[in-house]
Amino acid sequence: MTSPPLSSELPAEFTLPEQYKTNRKGPVRWILSRFTRFWYVGVLVLVGAFGNAYLAAVVPMEIGKAFNAILESPPRSDLLLGFVLTIVWTQLLRGVLQFGRNFSAEWLGQLFERDIRDELYVSLLGKSMTFHNLQPVGDTMARATNDVREINFMFSPGINLVVGSANFILMPILLAPNYHPSLVITPMIFLVLYILLVWQYLHELNPVSDRVRKAFGRLNTRLAEALDGIETVKGMAQEDNEIQRFEDNAAEFRNQSVRQGDIEARYLPLLLLGVVTAAGLMHALLLFKDGVITAGDVVAYFGLLQLFGFPTFASIFAYSQVSLGLAGARRILDLINKETNLDQNISGTVKQMRGDVSFENVSFSYGDDHEHAISRVNFSIKAGQTVAIVGQTGTGKTSLVKLLNRTYDATEGRVLVDGIDVRDWQLASLRQQVSIIEQDIFLFSRAIRENIAFGFPEASEEAIVAAAQAAQAHEFILEFKDGYDTVIGERGVTLSGGQRQRLALARAFLTDPRILVLDDSTSAIDSATEDKIQRAIYAAAKGRTTFIITHRLSQIRWADLIIVMGKGAVVATGTHDELLASSEAYRRIFSE
Repeated sequence: MTSPPLSSELPAEFTLPEQYKTNRKGPVRWILSRFTRFWYVGVLVLVGAFGNAYLAAVVPMEIGKAFNAILESPPRSDLLLGFVLTIVWTQLLRGVLQFGRNFSAEWLGQLFERDIRDELYVSLLGKSMTFHNLQPVGDTMARATNDVREINFMFSPGINLVVGSANFILMPILLAPNYHPSLVITPMIFLVLYILLVWQYLHELNPVSDRVRKAFGRLNTRLAEALDGIETVKGMAQEDNEIQRFEDNAAEFRNQSVRQGDIEARYLPLLLLGVVTAAGLMHALLLFKDGVITAGDVVAYFGLLQLFGFPTFASIFAYSQVSLGLAGARRILDLINKETNLDQNISGTVKQMRGDVSFENVSFSYGDDHEHAISRVNFSIKAGQTVAIVGQTGTGKTSLVKLLNRTYDATEGRVLVDGIDVRDWQLASLRQQVSIIEQDIFLFSRAIRENIAFGFPEASEEAIVAAAQAAQAHEFILEFKDGYDTVIGERGVTLSGGQRQRLALARAFLTDPRILVLDDSTSAIDSATEDKIQRAIYAAAKGRTTFIITHRLSQIRWADLIIVMGKGAVVATGTHDELLASSEAYRRIFSE
């Protein structure tokens, strides 16, 4: 059987080649460090926003000129057509610029969403199993889907409207002095007060936005747990209780969302708009009364003040969307920045293993606040030996073998493969040559051939079939209508337990590992099939180091060494006959 190629140039398990680096010291810095890659799209947004705002200001200015033309004595009606044509072509151009601004902002949002999803996904693959054991799946999914989407919305329509409205605020400040220098006072007052009120608004809104996103995460966590454990929920008739728990979480999400709406409803710039418009109009009328400006100037200036309406009304939604986007960015960055003790060690050892294994004073716990799952374990195995690990439930058997491929890292001591600490191996090379088949088999919702070839996607059809035959899976696969192209359900729910385990065996056989670990992997196989698989495992064990976690005497008997575990420690080692004679703990396993 052909093995996957070993090379120091293999892509590492947890990272993709980085095209750029991001600043992860805070959500704003993180966003800005990404923005530098797409600065040209940002320029399009700014150009479109400024052009849109300026051309919007052309309308009241042209209308003001038309008023002056009409009020002249005699009226200059011959000028009116020119004003109309100016408004028409400027507004057509404005429409083009507005389209460009909106399209660019949407483009920018989609670029960010795509890249952030990639960065988050790669980061999640890089986290240790300790991280994944402690992090709720539902909350992770909420961050990876909804929070990332909120960042997209932060750009479009959020920042798109913020940039657009900022340019609308600038137009009266830039153009009002054309009519009289003092007319800039009111727009300047509006700008200063607007900034202060928006700062106060965001200061009040940001913590509520964080609570909204967290409440959604808890809601999603409960939903994921209930659906993942639906068999348990239904089996114990707990539908009503689960509905109540979900409703409680939904009510919390609703309450936080209502709190956000309450803050938005008290948006003070709306009041500011009315006061500033009235004050500006009064100022212009006083200047007109004094003969300093014309009636058309008053109309044009009042029209410019009306431009404040767009930023005032749009910003209620826009700043709320930006706040939600930043809250989502904080949650995503928190997930990315969570430390993992697992180092893929790209520059580590890459070579063909022999299969010698040594545990030197190894201890392991699942966290600082947990007791040792394994305590001071010492033993050595020669390459090619078959080792049976036995012990009662909860004695650390599975935790022990998961230190071999660095699913977890030893808290104390060293695990050596071929005399090299597993932490000094390149992680991809290590895991490529150490295969663990667990009792709880995970299969993907893909074709059977893809599940078998998951660890070696380049495998030929002949190699896939040979692996299935070795695992006694070939016959039942051919019974399906589509054979190896049959798509199995999520987690392999359309298969029996024995069928899932045989596919897992085939997946392991295909990668031809130097160290093979079978964690009670034949527990769901019937007696008739077990005998065939026993012979397949026995044949597969030749030439490679094999660890078998089992209580089946038929498998234990032919092991070269038996390790008896008790309370996380090795209590006895030896052959079957030796342990029957010398170990009370070993005899107890078979007497219960």
